[in-house]
Amino acid sequence: MVMDPKQRLDPELVAPLEGVMTATGGGFNLHDLAATRAMVDAMVAGVKTQVPPIAGVEATDLEAPGPKGAPAVAVRLYRPAGARAELPVLVWMHPGGWVLGGIELEDLMAQQLAKDVGCAVVSVEYRLAPEHPYPAALEDCFAVVKWLAADGEKHGVDAGRIAVGGSSAGGNLAAGVALLARDRGEVRLRFQMLIYPPLDDRNIAQASAAVPDNLFWTRENMLMSWRAYLENRQATAGVPIYAAPTRTRELAGLPPAYIAVGGLDMFLDENLDYAARLTAAGVNTEVHVYPGAFHAFDAFAPMARVAHQFVADRNNALVRAFAG
Repeated sequence: MVMDPKQRLDPELVAPLEGVMTATGGGFNLHDLAATRAMVDAMVAGVKTQVPPIAGVEATDLEAPGPKGAPAVAVRLYRPAGARAELPVLVWMHPGGWVLGGIELEDLMAQQLAKDVGCAVVSVEYRLAPEHPYPAALEDCFAVVKWLAADGEKHGVDAGRIAVGGSSAGGNLAAGVALLARDRGEVRLRFQMLIYPPLDDRNIAQASAAVPDNLFWTRENMLMSWRAYLENRQATAGVPIYAAPTRTRELAGLPPAYIAVGGLDMFLDENLDYAARLTAAGVNTEVHVYPGAFHAFDAFAPMARVAHQFVADRNNALVRAFAG
């Protein structure tokens, strides 16, 4: 019998998880997407009223040219205050199952990361599903990367040191952008930072005694997210590798990778499999598994020691990637 994930939960994550479930009325309800989007926006706004401003960071809202035939893409550029030299840049894709969130969702995180790492961060307001299914979000993110490669110097960005990254669905998009960059040959990326990304559209087994549910982002939520993103084509033969990167047969030639995931995350197995295949293909890959941690643990329990360790590991990896 599979052990109940709650019995393996890091003790410092118990109260934060209970708080999240209470605040969301038992979890995010994607059956009422409009209400859930409004709830997420309200939660983010509420957190920002309680957190003091992060000193030492400058944020600028800009627009990047969108994909051919599509609108411009809103972005927010973060730079350490007073930085004069051209900085390496992390293009960041936010989480939310491709259906929730925006720049504001990761605003505080992006500010702190830019300050701590000493790099620029460009957060992407990509189009959301189901209104804009695949490949809209992916092409928005890739368009931003191309814009930085061509015009980044105008904004104090080193076009030769571009990394992509994201958490959850944002990590999926980052992995997809890395594949697009390799295959289209238009941009050379320095690094890919994949934080507990969903990579396999076929990982949609429903919760059962043998397949425990995730403690935060449920299997039903993930199935609904894949359906929205892929227009109900999930788990079919026609799903592109750029939408579900684990389907990629050839991983050679991708930029060095960093993958981080909680030990209780439903994406653990597919993340470890992707990391092993990257390594086998000759791609330098760093992997971290955080015992007793659920999906998005760092966002909902930032004061826990495991979250502090996650942030330190993530930042150190990015510093090394930009320095190499």
